[in-house]
Amino acid sequence: MRRTAVVIATLLLSGCGHHMANDSWGGEDKAQHFIASAMLAAAGTEYGLHQGYSRDRSASIGFMFSVSVGAGKELWDSRPAGTGWSWHDFAWDVAGATTGYAIWQLAGR
Repeated sequence: MRRTAVVIATLLLSGCGHHMANDSWGGEDKAQHFIASAMLAAAGTEYGLHQGYSRDRSASIGFMFSVSVGAGKELWDSRPAGTGWSWHDFAWDVAGATTGYAIWQLAGR
């Protein structure tokens, strides 16, 4: 959990403000962020299990993998030629990662 707090604090304190997106909470791309993050979290969790890690460690791997991909995408968007960093997109990424993990847990693996 401490690692998650460090990642979030780093993102909040980073200089991503130089190119911010002007977007809303809704829209087709938000659903894409949510679904992709859910799938990445579930796949990353399953990958951790196949590597012999415990359920808890696998869940951490899956969740952080998904959130890291989302953060990387937003960093890419924040470059001068990009569409800008979107906290809305990132929030949908985190929500999707959480949902993907929850669905994986409910599947009873």
